[in-house]
Amino acid sequence: MLIKTIAEILDGEMICCADNMEKDVHAACASDMMSDVLAFVKDQAVLITGLSNPQVIRTAEMMDMNCVVLVRGKRPDKIMQSLAESKGIVVICTKEKMFSACGKLYSEGLKAGN
Repeated sequence: MLIKTIAEILDGEMICCADNMEKDVHAACASDMMSDVLAFVKDQAVLITGLSNPQVIRTAEMMDMNCVVLVRGKRPDKIMQSLAESKGIVVICTKEKMFSACGKLYSEGLKAGN
């Protein structure tokens, strides 16, 4: 699924790295615990989280993720946004709850990244 499709499905706002909206992701994971992401997620997943801090971007980079979706109306601070821009990681913000964001993406064909 293209990252831009994820943004459309979730009625999300793309915050940075529009150049990468055409990249394809094959799976998604949802967690507010970055240790779980590091332990269980495979490469090329989109990370769905309510955690909004630079550690999210560092985790996404380590796991070769191209996109982070911030749910529940969370917004990145300047440090997080700057780090995402420097790493080329798309950040999308949505007002969706984590559960509904996962359900919508799953129903559109995005698989679990475990």
